[in-house]
Amino acid sequence: MKRRDLRTLLFSAVLGFMHIAPSAAQQPAFDILLRGGRVLDGTGNPWFRADVGIRGGRILRVGNLAGATADRVIELDGRYVVPGFIDIHSHADGGLDAEGDAGSEGARRRAAPNLVSQGITTVVINQDGGGPWPIAEQRGRLESRGHGPNAALMVGHNTIRRMALGADFMRPSTPAEVERMTEMVEQGMAEGAYGLSAGLEYVPGIWSETSELFPLVEAAGRAGGVYIVHERSSGMTPMWFWPSQDDPGPPTMIQTILEDIEVAERTGVTTVATHIKARGADFWGAGRALVDLIERARGRGVPIFADQYPYNTTGSDGNTVLLPRWIFPGGGPGGRPGGPEAVDYAAVLTYALSDPERGERVRLDIAHEISRRGGPENLVIMDHPDETLVGRTVAELAAEWDAFPVGVAIRLQLEGDRARPGGARVRGFSLSEIDVEEFSAHPWLVTASDAGIALPDDGPVHARFYGTFPRKIKRYAMDLDILSVESAVRSMTSLPAQVLGLRDRGLIREGLIADIAVLDLDELRDNATFFEPHQYPSGVDYVLVGGAFVVDAGELTWALPGVVLTPATDDES
Repeated sequence: MKRRDLRTLLFSAVLGFMHIAPSAAQQPAFDILLRGGRVLDGTGNPWFRADVGIRGGRILRVGNLAGATADRVIELDGRYVVPGFIDIHSHADGGLDAEGDAGSEGARRRAAPNLVSQGITTVVINQDGGGPWPIAEQRGRLESRGHGPNAALMVGHNTIRRMALGADFMRPSTPAEVERMTEMVEQGMAEGAYGLSAGLEYVPGIWSETSELFPLVEAAGRAGGVYIVHERSSGMTPMWFWPSQDDPGPPTMIQTILEDIEVAERTGVTTVATHIKARGADFWGAGRALVDLIERARGRGVPIFADQYPYNTTGSDGNTVLLPRWIFPGGGPGGRPGGPEAVDYAAVLTYALSDPERGERVRLDIAHEISRRGGPENLVIMDHPDETLVGRTVAELAAEWDAFPVGVAIRLQLEGDRARPGGARVRGFSLSEIDVEEFSAHPWLVTASDAGIALPDDGPVHARFYGTFPRKIKRYAMDLDILSVESAVRSMTSLPAQVLGLRDRGLIREGLIADIAVLDLDELRDNATFFEPHQYPSGVDYVLVGGAFVVDAGELTWALPGVVLTPATDDES
């Protein structure tokens, strides 16, 4: 063979290896070329410098692609390329199911701007035991309408429990009812779900026993599914507990984690203790005990994980009502005060206090609520007819008014908005940073938002709707050094992919789907606050879902490239 022919053969072989056609000038090698980036591949390993070539919605090449051509080349100048974030606990269900053609508010909501702007490319929905039924119908609606991020569906335990038990659900289930629920789990898994979700602090899951859960979780596991469970209690007591009327000895968060471990150990099914926390001033510091329980279980091979949003205030903290729900219409177990008719809540409270014995019960429960919401110094007035009170804490008002915190709560209702339970919008900061930091660093801890979809004109929402994932990296990795940036990224990418069993997402790796985010770590920050939550983060410059831009040069594209993921389609990838 002539030397020139040998050189031509070798050159052609190299081009073939790179999947770059010899006529590269006429036919670009890639659709998109991310050039000059630092790749954090999602494994937790240090970054490496590489170009990333994308074609047909997949990552085709990772490496030195000098000289390669593409329809679009983006010079990254050292910015970080990471896998798209997988939000393992999302309440995006309603937003993704919004109706409306292109350009409508419904389509804008389905684009999930507050989520994709953080770098989220996949959401796992139907959480806390909720979601519609059947799974096949929900899946069909989502597929027909289109949405920004990908979606993975769960079977909701509370949903199927209501169907199996009907209106008579305030009791343990019968064997026949458990069999019916098991069949529904099997049906949901066959229709494309990734597992079973439970909300054991909510109606009707409150009345379920652990024995009810075993066959349901086993059914999900037989189909390769996982179990994601909202706690029976997140502190010393569940949210439905009132000391004036409920028997002492309800489940604590420690008992909750022990139950989760028991279910995972007995069934062998991967279990996620979702949005793990230690709620209430009387429970702060218990995070270490919860961590020890999980790590001892994992040490003997139990497939137990947890997820967390990196904030010291919860979703329900944003609607804190310091008065006990039982004095208001509609305020039963797991319910929220209020109803279809207008209520004068100040008058209701006045009546409740008019009887000395009943008044003492009310005051006992107010003191309990103040404690489990973080104490008077951590209860902030967010909205009140008297604007001078906004931004003040219950502790500050108690000092100014020369009153006990319980008296402040009563006065807020009597002198506040009579049409609002509690008289004011109050946010409690019921979690301690000590525990938030304790949970953050562990390798079995998945980052999750516990957030829904929001548009800027919506009402008040938790800051986690807009800031969860940038905040975890910026505050807890970069600023506080609780964990490394590499570990923080892993907690959002390959770890949730591992937990769910996703085969083609969660890593920057050749052949995988091009769900990718590009971060400028020098600019990365969460901008959402609790007074101004509708603020997009900074430093998330590009986000691709299946190779399509949903964030381009820091701007939302409002594109709807997401797909409904199912274990079957993932296996085919």
